[in-house]
Parts: sequence; structure tokens; C-alpha cells
Amino acid sequence: MTLSPTDVRRLLDEAGLRPRRALGQNFVADPNTVRRIARLAGVGPGDHVVEIGPGLGSLTLALAETGASVTAVELDRQLVPILRTVVESHGVRVVQGDAMDLDWDATLAAAAADGPPANGWDLVANLPYNIATPLVLDLLVGVPAIARMLVMVQREVGERLAAGVGDDAYGIPSVKVAFRATAEVVGRVPPTVFVPQPRVESALVRIVRRPEPAVDADPDVLFRLVDAGFGQRRKMLRRSLAAHVTAEGFVTADVDPTARAEQLSLDEWAALTRVAGPVAG
Repeated sequence: MTLSPTDVRRLLDEAGLRPRRALGQNFVADPNTVRRIARLAGVGPGDHVVEIGPGLGSLTLALAETGASVTAVELDRQLVPILRTVVESHGVRVVQGDAMDLDWDATLAAAAADGPPANGWDLVANLPYNIATPLVLDLLVGVPAIARMLVMVQREVGERLAAGVGDDAYGIPSVKVAFRATAEVVGRVPPTVFVPQPRVESALVRIVRRPEPAVDADPDVLFRLVDAGFGQRRKMLRRSLAAHVTAEGFVTADVDPTARAEQLSLDEWAALTRVAGPVAG
């Protein structure tokens, strides 16, 4: 069982609630869509799944249907009681909290009392536009127990997370994700499956953590160079990185100083990192 649009509206009406725009609340309410997401996540019996922003529990129910052990983290205190009535009878553990500052170690440890999953946690989420990129990047840095993610985000955000050099969407998030993970857009989701309907198309992005970073580079230096380069992306690198990489450094790194940030692969960014001088923090 999952939730239809009628179910979503009824649950909200009974509680006297409306979707909160400030929290980016667009509830997915289509059984085919949530089951498709669960299938793309590839989870099943024996897997541990954490869902961020479950809302009223439509996707949560589809994840529970797979036989996976599901923990749902919901920020909105008003929704939590409704969510509990919908999903707890299906074995789902509900946690009220803000995913951006949650004690993830404690949350995951409490949800896996019999020990952490040998192959890591799966994260599945319908993420609001305003937190999608920082949350994904923070989890990649700070929560290594999460091995795989399948996130539904605004299409433009998804394209940026998964873009490679040469793609129009390639930018800072693309490089930072690629350093620690592989990412690909695996599906589209139309506005019509949400209540209320957003004005944008959504994308499903699969992110798989690498066993080791993709390149040998100090991430602090690497990302500061990336921030500096893309922060002035219309300028040639010899100008945007002038405070950090000398003319000789570009030669040593074998990187064209007349190139622009979006033209550099992760390997080339790493090469610049190894010749960079001190980077102001």
C-alpha cells in the first residue's frame, strides 16, 4: 500500500495542515512513481535504508514493501504524528530531526541495534531544492556509513550533481561529488505526481560512494581551488587562480592557463592542487 493524491489530501485535511512552501513540501503521491524509486534504489530484505523528508510516508511505504529496514527522518514536527500513524505499523522507525544538523552516528547506530550493515547504508530522499546540494555534499564528507544514495531533486540540481567535464551543468557540485562518488541521472519525474504540483521537473540521481577518493589530492586545497576557479568562471585560470598557482605551476601541472574552470577534469584539478601555494581559507 502507498498513498494516492486523495490519501495525501485527506491526511492533510484531517490534521488541518497545508504543505509548507518554506520547507519545500511537495509530497510525491503516485504508487507507480514511489515503487519505481524503490526499485531504482535496489534495496530489499537485509538492507538498511534511511529516508530524509518522508512527509506523509508515500515513498516510505514503498521502501518498506521491499523488506528493507527503514528509518525515516522528518523535520516538520506537525507531520511526524501523522507519519507515525501511516508507517510505524509497517516496521518503519520515525525520527524527528533536521538532516542538516542531525547526529548521524547516533541516529544510524540506534536504527541498527544489531550492528551496522556490512555493505553500508542506503539513503533515499525527495529533497527540497534549497538543501539538496549542501546536504548531499555534507553527507559524502561527514557520514561515510552511507554508501549509496538515490535522491529526487529539481532537474537542474540533479544535472549539476551528476555532470562531467564538457557538460553544460558542470560546476562546483559536480567536482565535489566526483571526488568521493560516482553519480548519474537515472530517471525523470514529472510535476503531476506531486501534491501540490511544483513548477519544475524532478530528476532521480544515483550516487555511489567510492572506496577511495577518485584522485590523490588534499580535499581542502582542491575544493578551495575549485571554488576560486568557478567563482570567476568567465576568467581564464591564470587570472581566477592567480593568487594560488604560478605560471610555472601551470606548466608543471600540464594545465592550460588560458582554460576556464569548466574545461578542467578532476585529474587536472588534482594536478593544480599539487602545485598550488597556500590557499587563503
